[in-house]
Amino acid sequence: MSDREIARKAFFIYHHIVTHISFPYPSISRSSPPLFVALQGPQGSGKTVLTEHVRALLTDETNEDRGPYKVATLSIDDLYLPHTQLKALASAHPNNPLLRGRGHPGTHDTALGLSLLRSLKDINCSPTKDLYIPRFDKSLFDGEGDRLPESEWSPVRGRLDIVLLEGWCVGFYPQSRKYIEQRLNEVPFGLDGMFDLSAYTLEHILDVNQRLAEYTKWWDLFDICIQVSPPSISPYLPIYKWRLEQEHEMKAKNNGQGMTDEQVKTFVDRYIPGYHFFGAGVVAGGYDEQTGSRFTPPWMQDEKPDLLPIARCLRLNLDDSRRMKGVDYCRR
Repeated sequence: MSDREIARKAFFIYHHIVTHISFPYPSISRSSPPLFVALQGPQGSGKTVLTEHVRALLTDETNEDRGPYKVATLSIDDLYLPHTQLKALASAHPNNPLLRGRGHPGTHDTALGLSLLRSLKDINCSPTKDLYIPRFDKSLFDGEGDRLPESEWSPVRGRLDIVLLEGWCVGFYPQSRKYIEQRLNEVPFGLDGMFDLSAYTLEHILDVNQRLAEYTKWWDLFDICIQVSPPSISPYLPIYKWRLEQEHEMKAKNNGQGMTDEQVKTFVDRYIPGYHFFGAGVVAGGYDEQTGSRFTPPWMQDEKPDLLPIARCLRLNLDDSRRMKGVDYCRR
């Protein structure tokens, strides 16, 4: 992905964010919470690099039009359970491959995540209190990863205008049993002959579905969303290509250390059920089996579009080479 293409995408995201910033800025008003931004995109889509570039634009002190803004960014990857708890989770559910190691909903520390996000939401009310964002090192324990000690967490000080959370499953919602049963009988689009969905049972998916309900408490705190989306004609196949390209780029810089092509495919395979069963929830929402009611993402709740002409959910549509082909503003 060229620097020019990264800059182009970052500008669209930057513009979407600043369009929804209140004035005076939350960090100045002292009574307004920071704008919470959800950024979702699959492995290899470049969301982490985009987050870095968007942060740079938002905090640019030479921007004469807007800002600079006070920004905190975090990745859902930093909210994984510690290694010991990941191992305990896998041992408690030895037959569910989706809970075997970090990755899927259920392998994050939802209590820690909710506490952190609520504290960030309230940070402008008590700006003298330092907050610390956890960090997870994926290289530890031979790639299984572990949470770093609190002494190595990243401090967040003072008032904020924007909090941005990025991750592959940000905005995923639990679905109805009927929907899951239906999807279980469908081959993930475009993956005929290369992905075996029969490796996962209904019980495997329903287990993750139940755990995903806890994440809705996170999503309730968010105001707007940006989705980095693969081509709709083949939404899953480019993920393999993009993740493989990333691995090759990394190996070219570190004397060939990293996964083989086959290992990359196996790595991506494990995430496909998440996209297949829950990915549509970013825009469509989900279903609460306990109450029989639907979940509607907060960024899709534009009750008066005439008063808010710019929708709160922006989708960047990519081609299979990660070039942006257009944008959609998503509404209900």
